Amino acid sequence: MHRIQAATAVILMAASSSAAEFSGASAFAYTQRAVAFGPRPAGSEAIAKLREFIKGELRKSGATLVHDRFQASTPNGPVAMENVIARFPGPSGRALVVSGHFDTKPMPGFLGANDGGSSTGFLLELARGLAGRSHKDDIYLVFFDGEEAFRTWTATDSLYGSRHLATRWQGEGLLPKIKGLINIDMIGDKSLLIVNESNSTQSIKTVIWRAAADLGYARNFGSEPGYIEDDHVPFLQRGVPSADLIDFDYGPGNQYWHTVQDTMDKLSPESFQVVGRVVLEALRRLDQ
Repeated sequence: MHRIQAATAVILMAASSSAAEFSGASAFAYTQRAVAFGPRPAGSEAIAKLREFIKGELRKSGATLVHDRFQASTPNGPVAMENVIARFPGPSGRALVVSGHFDTKPMPGFLGANDGGSSTGFLLELARGLAGRSHKDDIYLVFFDGEEAFRTWTATDSLYGSRHLATRWQGEGLLPKIKGLINIDMIGDKSLLIVNESNSTQSIKTVIWRAAADLGYARNFGSEPGYIEDDHVPFLQRGVPSADLIDFDYGPGNQYWHTVQDTMDKLSPESFQVVGRVVLEALRRLDQ
C-alpha cells in the first residue's frame, strides 16, 4: 500500500455472541506460520509455498476454492501470479468480500510480519470462524498477490492482484452483486489505531465504526482522515462499496514500515482480536 496523505445492551449482547468466534491468538499464530516462509515477494518460490499452505488451510474450513492465475506485466518483465479466493456460499444472490494481500515488498531480508503477514493470518483465522456459520450472502475471502510495487509505486506498478480480479469480476458480472468489500492491511501492530480512510465508502465505514463502538473498541478506530491507495481502490473505481482497514502508523514515525524491523515482536494477538471481532460483526450487519 502507498500513503498519499496523511448501543443498547441488546445490541452489545448480540454483537458479542456473533463476534466471539474469532481468535486473535490463532490469527497471530497463522501470521507466524506465514512469516516463517521468509521474504515472500510475488513470483518467488516462498510465496508459492505459502500459497499452497493457504489453500490447504482453506480446504479445512470447507470453503470452495476459486482459481485465479494470471500473468502480470511488471517493470521486471512478466511475473506469474495467483490470487487465492475462498467462497462461503449463501442463498441471497448477493455477496460480501473480505480481502488482503499475502505478498511482501521485494526487499532483501524483508519479512513483512505486519505488511503482508498480518492480513494473511487474519484471513486464515476468519475462514476458520466462518466455517459452518449461517449467512444469507456469499462471503468471499480474497488473498491478493502482487499488492506491492516491484520498484516505485505507480498506477501500473502496484495492486496487480486486485486490479486483475476487479477486471475479471466485472467481466463475469459479479461486481454489481457485491454489497460491500472490506480490505485488511497492517492490522497487527501492538499500538492499534485504524485510519479513517478517506477513499473508502462512507456507508461501509459507518457499519464498521458502529460495530467497533458497540464492541467497546472505539479507541482503536480513528477519526483522523487519511488517504490510502490499497487493494480496495480498483473495486471503488468500478462502483463497489469498499473500505480499507489499515493502521498506517507503524512504529515511531512509521519507522517499521517497509524495513527489516517489520517482525513478529512488533505485533499483538490483541490487535488481531479487535479487528477480527469487529469485521465479523460488520459482516453480520451487512448480511442482514
